[in-house]
Amino acid sequence: MTTSTSRSTEPSGVRRSLAHILPILSWAPRYERRDVRSDLAAGLTIGAMLVPQGMAYALLAGLPPEIGLYASIVPVLIYAVFGTSRQLAVGPVAIVSLMTASALAPLFDQGSAGYVSAAALLALMVGAVHLLLGVGRLGFVVNFLSHSVLVGFTAAAAIIIGFSQVKHVLGITVPRQEHFYETVHEVWLAAGEANRATVIVGVASIGLLLAMKRWARRAPGALVLVVTSIAAVHLFDLEARGVKTVGDIPSSLPAFGLPDLGADTFGSLVTAAFVITLVGFMESIAVAKVYARRHRYELDANQELVGLGMANMASGLFGGYPVTGGFSRTAVNDTAGARTPVASIVTALVVLLTVVFLTPLFSALPQAALGAIIIVAVVNLVDVKEMRHIAHVKRSDLVGLIVAFTATLTLGIELGILVAVVASMLVVFARMSRPHSAHLGRIPDTTSYRNVERFPEATTHDGILVVRIDAAVSFVNANHIKRLCLDEAERIDVEPRVLILDCSGINDIDATGIEALDEIVTELDESPVTLHLCDVKGPVRDVLRRSDLWDRLDGRIHATVHQAVTTIGGRDQPPRSLRSAGIDERDARREHTHV
Repeated sequence: MTTSTSRSTEPSGVRRSLAHILPILSWAPRYERRDVRSDLAAGLTIGAMLVPQGMAYALLAGLPPEIGLYASIVPVLIYAVFGTSRQLAVGPVAIVSLMTASALAPLFDQGSAGYVSAAALLALMVGAVHLLLGVGRLGFVVNFLSHSVLVGFTAAAAIIIGFSQVKHVLGITVPRQEHFYETVHEVWLAAGEANRATVIVGVASIGLLLAMKRWARRAPGALVLVVTSIAAVHLFDLEARGVKTVGDIPSSLPAFGLPDLGADTFGSLVTAAFVITLVGFMESIAVAKVYARRHRYELDANQELVGLGMANMASGLFGGYPVTGGFSRTAVNDTAGARTPVASIVTALVVLLTVVFLTPLFSALPQAALGAIIIVAVVNLVDVKEMRHIAHVKRSDLVGLIVAFTATLTLGIELGILVAVVASMLVVFARMSRPHSAHLGRIPDTTSYRNVERFPEATTHDGILVVRIDAAVSFVNANHIKRLCLDEAERIDVEPRVLILDCSGINDIDATGIEALDEIVTELDESPVTLHLCDVKGPVRDVLRRSDLWDRLDGRIHATVHQAVTTIGGRDQPPRSLRSAGIDERDARREHTHV
């Protein structure tokens, strides 16, 4: 009987293991016929949107337009197999395209064979970094890029992206510059040479996209613009008037193969691969979480790294460039009715059929129209509303946002994001170095103790001061906490002269923290004030036991603040009794925040 049961459960265990590696096995067998129409509609809609966007973003990356189409076929199919998000629309996106151009431009001439091969190599490297993080379950690494930093970086990148397309809208030639302000200067100098017909096409394209965005949101605005602008080129013979077009696009399918480049190129792209992974995954996981919560299903962040890693590996092997999940296309995908990754499969097939049968039609597509598509797409990336929200919720987070925004505009994409991450971490360390603390008093008719600044009805006790530290004690803040405790002890001049350290907010302590606590105990043992601890958490208690402090404090460690006060024999005093403990209220308010 037991043998039979174990045999019957073994296949299901294997299926679960396979479904964890290949999420398609978890949803495909349960696919319902009622979802076909919704997924088909969403797939067709995103396909119509991705064809012009893919070509536009390839142009932004400095690549031929067909490379954007190649990056929109096999990678999209592969993500549908390995990804866990049902609505995420994977493919070329604006920020990753800009970062690709930033990484490759110093190495090769834009559009050259070496440049195209380097883009494929970069996609392979980005995929490898994703897989390394996903298989190693190291997805937490992306947390080094805080939300406020990402908002600032994205806004700056959007401005850089938008301005990089001005040359296409004006019909001018501008040499590539390393810094944004240099590009602005070059555009300003060349603006007088703008081609009038190109300007008309560019401005009209932006106007059409904005109008459709406002009054015809469900219509594929980019596709409408592509068809309209191609018709205008033929109707008014705009090429003869100086309007540049994308030219001939190969109708062949992407070839499978490894890019033929040396170790020097590989070494030059390592930093870019990590930065693109960091930024691309942050963008992707952020939008994927929104729709996972909305549709109530689980999203595995580490499996998402694997899914996006496999998609990028496929992009590199099939002549594409780095891809990730995009905000705008995912929103449209959900609105259009996507219920499962079948919608992504339909999208890939639409792009595939376009490459095989329709690419000759795109030869007359104006570059100004593609530039307009990019400009309108990145406008919403400058999220002023979210910046105001961050300022309202936590003003100190503006430091990371402003540093990210300024550094990206002045130093460039890679250095900007590096400076922003460092600044974000410094802000965290600054907060940790001066943790919040509070004087505690007992709430009348209870055994609960609360911050006397927030609970004015709380009562304190003669000669007993209860202080709570709300942070782990580590090398970052150990000296500050030591000084705080000793200063508080000096102010107690009424018997029984006891300082109770409420450890309920301390969830960890390192060797430096133990050393600081040892020094506090030593100095107070030589003074009239006695130190007691209470509400010590398990991890901290374990560390204290491994040191000699647990034995030194024998009889002075209590389960709760109330137990400590009762043991010591404190008597309640009126709410405004900080003076009875020998402490001036103004000093207390100055030393402690009111949280």
